[in-house]
Amino acid sequence: MAYFVLICTDKPGALQTRLATRDAHLAYLGATGLVRAGGAFLDGEGKPEGSMLVVETDNLEAARTLADNDPYALAGVFSSVEVRPWRLAVGAFA
Repeated sequence: MAYFVLICTDKPGALQTRLATRDAHLAYLGATGLVRAGGAFLDGEGKPEGSMLVVETDNLEAARTLADNDPYALAGVFSSVEVRPWRLAVGAFA
């Protein structure tokens, strides 16, 4: 198993779609059992404008598949999704 970081940037004007899809997004990520940490990037007003996830999975393709099937991605919330291999150097996941 290896860690990967997903860096997702929202499309301009996607806030309402993000809010409407949030429950499905969280349920999907929870059901995978692969997410070790995650949350939203916030703009200057504290509103979500993207997401960051740390996932632990077998390989880069599995991380990309997880990202592609995220309800936010399927609903068109993101303008871009970057999936990068990542190594934990400080801290720990339970």
